[in-house]
Amino acid sequence: MSNFTIVVHGGAGTILKKDMSSELEHAYSGVLQDALDSGYASLEKGGTAIDAVKAAIIVLEDNVLFNAGKGSVFTKKGVQEMDAAIMNGANLAAGAICGVRNVRNPIELAAEVMTNSNHVFLSGKGANDFAIQQGIKLEPDDYFFSQFRYDQWKAIRDSDNYSLDHTNHHLEELLRDRKFGTVGAVALDAAGNIAAATSTGGMTNKKYGRIGDSPVIGAGTYANNKTCAISCTGHGEMFIRAVASYDVSCLMEYKGLSLQEAMHKVVNEKLVNMNGEGGMIGIDAQGNTAMVFNSAGMYRGIKSSKGENLVAIYK
Repeated sequence: MSNFTIVVHGGAGTILKKDMSSELEHAYSGVLQDALDSGYASLEKGGTAIDAVKAAIIVLEDNVLFNAGKGSVFTKKGVQEMDAAIMNGANLAAGAICGVRNVRNPIELAAEVMTNSNHVFLSGKGANDFAIQQGIKLEPDDYFFSQFRYDQWKAIRDSDNYSLDHTNHHLEELLRDRKFGTVGAVALDAAGNIAAATSTGGMTNKKYGRIGDSPVIGAGTYANNKTCAISCTGHGEMFIRAVASYDVSCLMEYKGLSLQEAMHKVVNEKLVNMNGEGGMIGIDAQGNTAMVFNSAGMYRGIKSSKGENLVAIYK
């Protein structure tokens, strides 16, 4: 039987069981499972790793619980600006977009940049113009409005503060956590190729056109069949400075570390020394996987042809 696997994350941070109702925990777990099932179904039908990570991310982008796509947080200007990236480990092709608005599924736009442009990274209005040219589905501002995201932004919009907290009081006032709301996926397909994808709505009340690590190839997203596919979630500035996802690949390629060893070194040593909080998911071309984080929790899951099917939130 062919070996194929999908791994997803929905953000990391201070996610404590005591602050989560069973209903809300079930809701998060259910969406993570839906994302795994979508990616796995693609792989099971012979789809590529790129197809699988894109399918999984779309499920998460379409759900308001996660800070990506529909659930994206508000910027200082009171709008949503989204970032995403995707990378093919088979040929190192990559596509990324940042600061886009009204794009229903930013990961689809990133994939279009990878396959149908001569570029890797498009931003702002140019990325939106390319989306229109490629027929990517757009949505009005109302589609991205969530009362609890709006309330969260309203509480700090008159200050110079930005927030990594995605506290959700609207959904039963039960999620009192500090969470980095990026979503991501990595996959291995039956042909032995790997891919990674990441999508985010950034930080509440962010200004100056701030961009985090998610769309930066080598920081929040990276894939190379020789080593690994990685998707990160955390305090983006630290992950950019650490070149976090590529550093895992380098440790594997040049020092001979295993996937688990390399991810541990980056997340629990390098990032910790920089006061960088968060985590990452990874897979290599042999099907080895790892989900490593230095925060209290990380929404995560794995499903493979070897019978693994796990969704987890806490340490």
